[in-house]
Amino acid sequence: MGSEQGSIGFLVLSLSTISNLRGPFFMVISLLQMITRPMFGTFEREEYKKFLRMGLIFTTLIGSYWTMRPLKDGIFDNLVDAAHIPWAKTLSLFILIPTVMLYTQLLEKNSREKMFHMLCAFYGITLLLFSLVFISPIGLASDAEVAARTGLFWWLSKGLGYIWYVYVESFGSLIIALFWAIASDTTMPESAKKGFPFVVCLGQIGGIVGPKYLSRVPDLFSLQTSALTVAVIGVFVLLASAFFTYFMKATPAHLLTSFHGKNEAKEEAEQEPGFTEGLKLVLQHKYLISMFAVYFFYEFIVTIFDLHFKFAAAQMYTGKELNQYLSDYGSWVNTVALICLLLGVSNITRYLGVTVALIILPLIIGGALVGFNTVSHLEFLFWLMVGSKAINYALNGPTMKQLYIPTTHDVRFKSSAWIETFGSRASKEGGSIFNMLLAPLTAKYGVAAGRAMHAMWASYLGYAMVVVWVFIAAFLGKTYTSAIDEKRVVC
Repeated sequence: MGSEQGSIGFLVLSLSTISNLRGPFFMVISLLQMITRPMFGTFEREEYKKFLRMGLIFTTLIGSYWTMRPLKDGIFDNLVDAAHIPWAKTLSLFILIPTVMLYTQLLEKNSREKMFHMLCAFYGITLLLFSLVFISPIGLASDAEVAARTGLFWWLSKGLGYIWYVYVESFGSLIIALFWAIASDTTMPESAKKGFPFVVCLGQIGGIVGPKYLSRVPDLFSLQTSALTVAVIGVFVLLASAFFTYFMKATPAHLLTSFHGKNEAKEEAEQEPGFTEGLKLVLQHKYLISMFAVYFFYEFIVTIFDLHFKFAAAQMYTGKELNQYLSDYGSWVNTVALICLLLGVSNITRYLGVTVALIILPLIIGGALVGFNTVSHLEFLFWLMVGSKAINYALNGPTMKQLYIPTTHDVRFKSSAWIETFGSRASKEGGSIFNMLLAPLTAKYGVAAGRAMHAMWASYLGYAMVVVWVFIAAFLGKTYTSAIDEKRVVC
């Protein structure tokens, strides 16, 4: 009874406090703070508003990205063939090398704010151009019409599919990485523990709404292709640039400061500018190589899951139906991630520490490997992918972003692009090379037996990776905690 009266008294006091605030906006902010406090912790008012603004940007970007992701595969399947996805992943890795080098050079000459606006403008405008090309004679059409193309139209259509695939891969590698580099450069460690999961939570709303509803825009106008959806995504990417301007102007300067270590000047003095500066930093420091390894192991294993899932989905759905099925998958990933965050999964980092949070994911993926090796049904693969992605976004993702805080400015912006681009893309390439074994196996033993054999070998390799991954996660957590406690940068 006493606890109930105490809870009621707290609620009455909180509501009376809210009623004395000026205007409905303050009431909404206070109510949101009360609602989210058990999941993310206590924020100062301006700090909370900062992460709301940051979340608005992230929601727009994630909504756009998760709408593009299923379109990436669906459009590629329409113009080329889903069986060629491993080759597309290989091409994307080689294209991204000069892309990241150019990105690094642009960071030398432009501020972080200008760079963000430049990327939003580039991707927003090119998405609008893609939408126009997709309704051209070499663009999207029925499978029969695409198969009937010959000569120059055949080559242009296939080339368009590969260009689109690489383009979407670069979006996730560059603009999302830059957003988090700016976030870690404008947030202190204690604030990041509660703020970054909150931003991710808001981002999941975009990840749910985007693929679920934007992918169905063509149906509203009885269109047969997803070209209009691509155009709408382009508009949202341009909006992210406007939201970023608002974030930088409205957030107080003292909430835009970054962590500085007592040895930071020495570390920065040893860093030399250049196209490959970020890559050199990664290769010189165990901390950064370990971060690379975490991205590599996760993406390698999930890439193998993904091929089996997409292969099974492409056998049941084609064209626009496949796009919508994969969009539903994207929506469910973000829905489950949102549920995890609302249930307080981020409290693991706040109460148990970064080390425990980092170790949980490899243990979960190890369990997923057991199921993957025993069940091959599409519905099971659907939920296997949803679960693997969701826990990564809800727990591991925000924790990994915090690892950049005790590093220098150049590491945050330049090395992060190399780590997240090639930790992710190189692992997808490794997974794709392994996946290329599936074709000869299915040709020799049949589809069912070939897939089962491929899954078995993948599981054995995955188990070995998980064991190493656990030790690396422990090293990262210990190093991060030590650097924060000693107020120094790691590298």
